[in-house]
Amino acid sequence: MRVKSGLLAAALLGVMIDAPVGVSAQEPPQTTAPPAGGRGAAGGRRPGGFVPGQQRPPGDPAQIARGKALYGISCTSCHGADLRGGDMGGPNLLRSQVALSDQDGELIAPIIQGSRQNAGMPAIPMSPEDAKAVAAYVRSVEGTIGIQGMPPSVGLPPPSVLVGDAREGQAYFAARCSSCHSVTGDLQGIATKIPDPKLLQNTWVAGGRGGRRGGAAADASAARTVTAVVTLPSGERMEGRLVRIDDFFITVGLADGSLRTFRRNGDVPKIEIHDPMQGHRELLSTYTDKDMHDVTAYLVTLK
Repeated sequence: MRVKSGLLAAALLGVMIDAPVGVSAQEPPQTTAPPAGGRGAAGGRRPGGFVPGQQRPPGDPAQIARGKALYGISCTSCHGADLRGGDMGGPNLLRSQVALSDQDGELIAPIIQGSRQNAGMPAIPMSPEDAKAVAAYVRSVEGTIGIQGMPPSVGLPPPSVLVGDAREGQAYFAARCSSCHSVTGDLQGIATKIPDPKLLQNTWVAGGRGGRRGGAAADASAARTVTAVVTLPSGERMEGRLVRIDDFFITVGLADGSLRTFRRNGDVPKIEIHDPMQGHRELLSTYTDKDMHDVTAYLVTLK
């Protein structure tokens, strides 16, 4: 019995030695989680503020650069060059919970590809890789926000875009743009109409002015609308706004507001797609920063 009692006493002693000191005083265990409100032990804000983007590692510079170019062409008119909303009424992405929560395009890309058409966000013809690049660019801008509600780069002088060679820009324009645009026609006096060089660059890269308010915005939107002509085997033709197309169906919006959907079987019915922005989309993959700066330097001379 003495041996058993000694073993029991030793076991109890071992438990007491291994137990945390705080347990004997019934104190709650200490944690390393920061207190509510985002403040550390000393009362200061933890790094990253309230913006999830600031707590992410830096993105791929090449992907971000491509996303920036894609955003300039397809998103600026609605969401603005600085992501705070554009002339066509798109929401402020700097305050969007979806954009702030996105990690790798899983939230932003589906919206770009049409998941919110019923809420007024049209689908943008863009590959999944390009959509992820746009999401990466949006996250990179949000990552520059200092604290909640503060726009990026507050207090810093805006960078100048007038760093190109106007003569090389003129040569580029003659080779790549003059078949659709004319400095004595649609671009006559463009630098007087858009005196801000940065806005001018965003405008021509995006493929148009994008409108202001009311009728101007509606006209600009119509000028960018992708349309389709569907010719049935009977010879009947339907023309309207392209709503959706895949290998099996095509849906067009007619002038009276109705939607018509046609089953596709190979080349039947015959379909003709007209995308006013196709030329700009094709040039997008060939633009370099130098090309854009050179053309902008040339366009600002067209008073």
